[in-house]
Amino acid sequence: MNEPNHGSSFWLGNVLLGVSLVMLIFLGSLWEAIGALAMVLWMVLAGVGMYLVTRDKGPTSKLPD
Repeated sequence: MNEPNHGSSFWLGNVLLGVSLVMLIFLGSLWEAIGALAMVLWMVLAGVGMYLVTRDKGPTSKLPD
């Protein structure tokens, strides 16, 4: 069975979600450094990452519904 290929938006979304995860781990020290901007930046990264991952539907299926 062939593995589905994902587009570049899927992989970019995963990268952004990974960056937001690392940022979430260090959110305490980031909060001390840049304040509330750290939380806003985390929400933007996670939101855009989720949008890009869910936007990519992958290859279309030729099977009937």
